[in-house]
Amino acid sequence: MVKITMIKKFALCVEYNGGNYHGWQRQKNVSSIQEEIEKSLSMIANHKIDVICAGRTDAGVHSIGQVIHFNTISIRKKSAWTIGANHYLSKDISIKWIKEVPENFHARYSALSRSYRYIIYNYNLRTSFFNYGYNHIHQKLDILKMNNAAQYLLGEHDFSAFKSANCQSSSSCRKIFKLKISRLNNWIIIDITANAFLYHMVRNIVGSLIEIGISKKKENWMKILLQKKDRNLAGPTAASKGLYLFSVEYPIFFNLP
Repeated sequence: MVKITMIKKFALCVEYNGGNYHGWQRQKNVSSIQEEIEKSLSMIANHKIDVICAGRTDAGVHSIGQVIHFNTISIRKKSAWTIGANHYLSKDISIKWIKEVPENFHARYSALSRSYRYIIYNYNLRTSFFNYGYNHIHQKLDILKMNNAAQYLLGEHDFSAFKSANCQSSSSCRKIFKLKISRLNNWIIIDITANAFLYHMVRNIVGSLIEIGISKKKENWMKILLQKKDRNLAGPTAASKGLYLFSVEYPIFFNLP
């Protein structure tokens, strides 16, 4: 009798503090989020697990909504994939939920949009809390100017002015659905949602918004940057420690948490 091995696919949500890692992607001789997650899941599965993520984050970038998928031949309780795997993970990484998904699900290619959040502590003196999860900007930021400038970026555009020189994407066109800046006392929150992002795109946009917020540049400068398509003209890349992959949206029929 031939034994049939059933392969199952699971989607899994991960949150992590990226401050102690060299980004998501597995690399030689440095620590990565992907490597640690694969090791922990492999311990539970008792065979090698490879994972695919919705969006690779850079060194120092965090997540509260990274989605991954993996295949396995092992039959385990959901608590084994979550509580069990968390037991082998460092305190900087935690699995939030897991769900079995159909074969056609893909963490990256099935995604409709990704949302990032950037956090700024905006005060002339530092705070002793939340040390590795925000960017400290001493100069007073005008969020009205920043929000007005952000409106130029909504919709589909060529975002060449905001992509890294190391970006390997064949097209610089992306569609931003939402870009909003809000303030809560000394904290400034920048929320941005798009169908996809170029390498360093969010941090380069934030860096340019900061230039406008401190009145170094005018609001319509953002429109000029889009037209010029020159990264050298835009603002500096904002620090990675303030950036979070916030959530990933998928078609409703996958019924993900």
